[in-house]
Amino acid sequence: MNRIKEVLKDKGISQTWLAKQTGKSYNTINEYSRNVRQPSLEDLYKIADILNIEAKDLLKAKTNLND
Repeated sequence: MNRIKEVLKDKGISQTWLAKQTGKSYNTINEYSRNVRQPSLEDLYKIADILNIEAKDLLKAKTNLND
């Protein structure tokens, strides 16, 4: 599970902007944001670098089956 959607909202950054910065499609970033799919470790570190945060801050533990 990741916190990409939360971090983007907190920073006032759009998924479209992040897609352009990463060279990924909007659909890919949207799937990451909705936790439909997870970024590779390389992409996770790239996103963290772009957002100026630690990669670990993009991750969250799954607390229950409904998250």
